[in-house]
Amino acid sequence: MAASAAAGTRFDVAAFIDDRPIGWREIFTLVICSIVLFMDGFDMYFLGKILPAIAEGLGGESVDMRPVVTYQQWGMLVGAIIIPPLADRIGRKPVLGLCLLMFGSLTLWAAWADGFTMLAILRGIAGIFFSAMLPVGLAIISEATPKRRRALFMSIALVCFSGGNLGSGFMVTLLLDDYGWQIFFIIGGIVPLVAVALLLMIPESVAFRVNRDPKDPRIPRALRKLDDSVVLHGNELFHMGDQAEVEKAGPLAMFNKRFRVQTILLFAICFFSLGNIALLANWLATFMLEMRGVSLTDFAYYMIIGYFGGAIGTLCMGWLMDRMNPYRVMAVYFVVDALAIVLIGYVDAQVSVALIAALIVWNFCQVGGQTGINNLATLGYPPEMRSSGIGWAGAMGRFGGVVFPALGGMALAASLQLEVIMLAAAVPALIIAALIMVLGVVNRGMIGGVAMQRAPAE
Repeated sequence: MAASAAAGTRFDVAAFIDDRPIGWREIFTLVICSIVLFMDGFDMYFLGKILPAIAEGLGGESVDMRPVVTYQQWGMLVGAIIIPPLADRIGRKPVLGLCLLMFGSLTLWAAWADGFTMLAILRGIAGIFFSAMLPVGLAIISEATPKRRRALFMSIALVCFSGGNLGSGFMVTLLLDDYGWQIFFIIGGIVPLVAVALLLMIPESVAFRVNRDPKDPRIPRALRKLDDSVVLHGNELFHMGDQAEVEKAGPLAMFNKRFRVQTILLFAICFFSLGNIALLANWLATFMLEMRGVSLTDFAYYMIIGYFGGAIGTLCMGWLMDRMNPYRVMAVYFVVDALAIVLIGYVDAQVSVALIAALIVWNFCQVGGQTGINNLATLGYPPEMRSSGIGWAGAMGRFGGVVFPALGGMALAASLQLEVIMLAAAVPALIIAALIMVLGVVNRGMIGGVAMQRAPAE
């Protein structure tokens, strides 16, 4: 592909990226970020799968783990607020590297926790860093990928993030009985530390550099690395698409007239969606053990199978968002999600086929639906506030992640029936579907001001 810019003219970096074919650089960036997100997903999801085992190892009961779950969710809330804006100011790569170093070190330290309080503090601080990796990683992918494949690439990365959930399930079935709960923290700590080296292999986002300083001398070098045929004269005025002057209000710009209603709706959607995910990720294995007699290893095996439903749901969401009205697709996902949650509470857990089928449908809709929400939050904001946009929407979701698991712990302490708990857990999914339809009306079926059109063949 050839590209050029006349001396003294404006050079549209967004159009340059969008006009490029998908090549090895885009795929390599996707691979590296997907590996990082896999590790993030592993550390985020393994705790709920082994919660009763940790409680027993520390000399308590499952209900004693409530502070650990709560502190972790509070840490994730704080991290989602403060870390993504740093990525919009100092760069995606250095912030992602900091997150890997910190949550890896803290997770490794937690393997030697000698009580619930120590473990709660370590998980709380670690949560600050691993909650921010998803929005920053998605920002890197979205800004390196042509628009026609952006939703699909982010969906692939989110499959790998969910793959961390799968990986933790495999570890439960293979390692828990022989090595104890500490092995999860050891592996979950060492691997992210090793992964820091992977970040050195991908470039910083060109969109970030343009929005921070259009005169940055590294921009022409980065463009030539992407396409050695590009003709640059040395005094181009770099800019990103048809956007107005870069917002100077920082992340608060998402509350200006242009983005205000979208931001409020996304915050509400994330509150209910991530709250529900946190509730079931942290307590469902415990519910099934104590209310249905399903062992941790058996339930982990069922969730491994259910994961593939989530992977298919995620890829389907990315494919459909590039071709259909994304708001209608997502609303259908969450209506079916509500039905699947109810089924999990009512099927006979001893009939493994029925339980596995319900888990597959639930994962398909929950993981795929959250993929759509992440895509909306990422693509709905310009680069200068992209990490902050998805990060702060995620922060509201993490607040839901504090509230909902706390209610789950109360339900466990009150000995509520599983059917009642799952009926209550289905209500937020229906609320999400309604809010998504409202957002679709507000945005006229578009994302980031761009109508979703059928993606052309490469």
